[in-house]
Amino acid sequence: MKSPASFHSFGRSSNLSNYRRSFELPEDLEDLSRDDYGVGGAMLPIFLSDLQRNNQQELVEVTLELENESIVFCSVAPNTPPNITDEKEASVTASSGILGRSLSATSRIRRKLGWLKSGSSSRASSSAEIDQERRITARDERRIKAKLQRTKSSAKRALKGLRFISKNTGANDAAEMWKRVESRFKSLAKDGLLAKEDFGECIGMVDSKEFAVGIFDALARRRRQRIEKITKEELHDFWLQISDQSFDACLQIFFDMADSNEDGRVTREEVQELIMLSASANKLSKLKEQAEEYASLIMEELDPENFGYIELWQLETLLLQRDTYMNYSRPLSTASVGWSQNLSSVRRKNIFRRVCFKLRCLILENWQRGWILLLWMMAMATLYTWKFMQYKNMAAFQVMGYCLCTAKGAAETLKLNMALILLPVCRNTLTWLRSTKARSFVPFDDNINFHKTIASAIAIGVLVHAGSHLSCDFIRLTNASPEKFALVASDFSHGKRPTYSELLIGVLGVTGISMVIFMAIAFMLATSHFRKNILRLPTPFNRLTGFNAFWYSHHLLGLVYILLVIHGTFLFLAHKWYQRSTWMYISVPLLLYIGERSVRTCRSEHYSVKIFKVSVLPGNVFSIVMSKPQGFKYKSGQYIFLQCPSISPFEWHPFSITSAPDDVYLSVHIRTVGDWTQELKRVFTDVNDSPFVIGRARFGQPGHIDQNGQPKLLVDGPYGAPAQDYRNYDVLLLVGLGIGATPFISNLKDLLNNSRADQMESTTEMTRPDDSWKSLASLNFNANSSLTIGGKKKSQRTRNAYFYWVTRESGSFEWFKGVMDEVAEMDHKGQIELHNYLTSVYEEGDARSTLITMVQALNHAKHGVDILSGTQVRTHFARPNWQEVFRKISSKHPHATVGVFYCGMPVLAKELKKLSREMSHKTSTRFEFHKEYF
Repeated sequence: MKSPASFHSFGRSSNLSNYRRSFELPEDLEDLSRDDYGVGGAMLPIFLSDLQRNNQQELVEVTLELENESIVFCSVAPNTPPNITDEKEASVTASSGILGRSLSATSRIRRKLGWLKSGSSSRASSSAEIDQERRITARDERRIKAKLQRTKSSAKRALKGLRFISKNTGANDAAEMWKRVESRFKSLAKDGLLAKEDFGECIGMVDSKEFAVGIFDALARRRRQRIEKITKEELHDFWLQISDQSFDACLQIFFDMADSNEDGRVTREEVQELIMLSASANKLSKLKEQAEEYASLIMEELDPENFGYIELWQLETLLLQRDTYMNYSRPLSTASVGWSQNLSSVRRKNIFRRVCFKLRCLILENWQRGWILLLWMMAMATLYTWKFMQYKNMAAFQVMGYCLCTAKGAAETLKLNMALILLPVCRNTLTWLRSTKARSFVPFDDNINFHKTIASAIAIGVLVHAGSHLSCDFIRLTNASPEKFALVASDFSHGKRPTYSELLIGVLGVTGISMVIFMAIAFMLATSHFRKNILRLPTPFNRLTGFNAFWYSHHLLGLVYILLVIHGTFLFLAHKWYQRSTWMYISVPLLLYIGERSVRTCRSEHYSVKIFKVSVLPGNVFSIVMSKPQGFKYKSGQYIFLQCPSISPFEWHPFSITSAPDDVYLSVHIRTVGDWTQELKRVFTDVNDSPFVIGRARFGQPGHIDQNGQPKLLVDGPYGAPAQDYRNYDVLLLVGLGIGATPFISNLKDLLNNSRADQMESTTEMTRPDDSWKSLASLNFNANSSLTIGGKKKSQRTRNAYFYWVTRESGSFEWFKGVMDEVAEMDHKGQIELHNYLTSVYEEGDARSTLITMVQALNHAKHGVDILSGTQVRTHFARPNWQEVFRKISSKHPHATVGVFYCGMPVLAKELKKLSREMSHKTSTRFEFHKEYF
């Protein structure tokens, strides 16, 4: 008869036997000799006979320790769980009955095996025995529940959180991936053997070699080997194991990585080592320093009985309940909880609808740009045609032909464009226009793009104008016959036909060629390759690249305008003053621009600020908190220009304001990515060297300091930016890449201040009349944030804001840690949702980040603090699924207008713009996209 009991060891030691054994019981137990009781003494066969009478309805697993000739009873657990259906509900329904029968069998076995104790154990105190039995019973109960609650669906979900090979491998994929591994083996192996240190590079874990070594050692221990090198066949065996996509296979490898001594148990120290290994793979130095604390957190969760170790089933339970932990820990950083998934407004598209959709989106997105560009091109075409026909009807046409008409037509467009190119850079004017109704039909966000477009037209006009003169009509004029030259002789001095060289060295030739040279220098250094230091030149030509070269070369255009006026005054073939119309085109825009620059100079002297605090932050960032100049008013999302005379008296650099309009101070966060920002940081933070002896100060005046001995810092602004219009939308989606989060921090603070003002107002209304003035006096923010001059409250259209901050460095979260915590604490209405994404950590689901993800979820659930950002906002790994983000926002806010504001590199802008267009068509929610680059 097969016994329903089996024996195995409970631990490993020198004097304990280590085996698991099943055995057959004799049919006739009465025939057993008293002198041959076998294992367990005389009572054991009797007990087993008793179990036999249960008709194997309750199968159990008995764990014993054999110490010398004594037997110590350790635990009892069901041997085989009942069949579990795929549905979680069925398993939960059946669990209570099965658990009750199993535990009842366990209790009876413990009572019957009470005599199975060694002599030393029998002398232990009864209280210790009771406590030990209670702890064992509690763990057994948790193990049984874990087995009963496991379903295929939960295992499938858990597998998403534990993958050694990120790509799902089908038969073709697996073969292709092995070919790449095999190819790398050939290049890395020496004498047909692959070193352990090269294992990570060979399997594709180039940046996680330490983690790959941990996998290598775990797989080698399975083979009962301690090896440093492997053959190609052994590598293939390792590869088959780590590429196995089943949950049990991945779980066993992960457990074996922690179980370094192969005893089937993982202690706190081993968990700590695995956390440090994961932190190293993800380059999280701060996490490595706190590995001991987080290892204790995991043990506290998985080992509540304090046995000091965890087993495979407990790690399995942690991963199977991954979604539970994650959802519990992310109330402030997810958009999925409680959201309606109704997308009934999605419409299927056939080919005709698809074409109509693209056409409609094209019109909706570009109608503002379209009418501006159309008007501009029509103006150029009209001026070109008018001037072309004018000169075609003149006598000079008989001498120089169509070359003259072409040159003069191009010159007329140049006059217009040299006037228009100044308007997009009149920042004060544009900032004022943003607050008017003109913003509804003029795309002020595209001012720099329009500036570049006009510059391109000027370049084309210069080529046509100068090319026609130098290569065509000058030659025809100098070679004209006396009869034809007589038609235009009155336009030249003494009626003498000029030579080609005389035309070049004359006033028109010198001014024209000088303008071409200056504009060519300015245009070339303004291209992205020069301005962004993409083009690397040898010394000393490297000074021609970078922002400084762009900044100073652009000021050559001031000379160009002077030369343009002179050039237009000494024209040939134009006799009356109104025919020399260059000054008419450029006078108003040039005066407007000069006036703006003058206002900037005067205002900056008036807006000299006092520095309150300079903080050096991780990620090459520092923040400056300064006094707010008297009368300085701005909107959240705007930016200012800063100048430090100690560095250069000419350079102004733009930075987004990170303080809110209601704050009593101004603050900016600056990333040191160029020489000017590096020197600014040095001026305010370097206390060892003299902060006023700066290398670049020799280009201008000596450095200046204020009366308090601080370096003087001048402020100019504020200036308009897309984010300042956030109040025009029902819902906000703010996306910041790295330092691009700065303009949105001001928006978040402003929203928070408005929410706080509403709470204060409601509280004030409930106070007694004689205390109302005291309550109002206690407010720490400007009443202008919520009240107009007439005392009426402004309408707050914006209801919700979703902030997504994507960064590569975990230290970046220190920049706005205070703001994050303040939003989490003060936003009682749930108006603002914060989402942090760290792209330097492997995506959630990769085995290299699995343990970090669980530690993060556990710590957030228990303490409410994220382990990476140190705030109440949980950090996600890898990049957001933007399509899912848009889908959920549209589901929660039907028929709303969502303002999508992005600040960062141009790469992501295309994707966000495309999704805004698609989701506006598919759903009843309208998304309007705005961008600004840094």
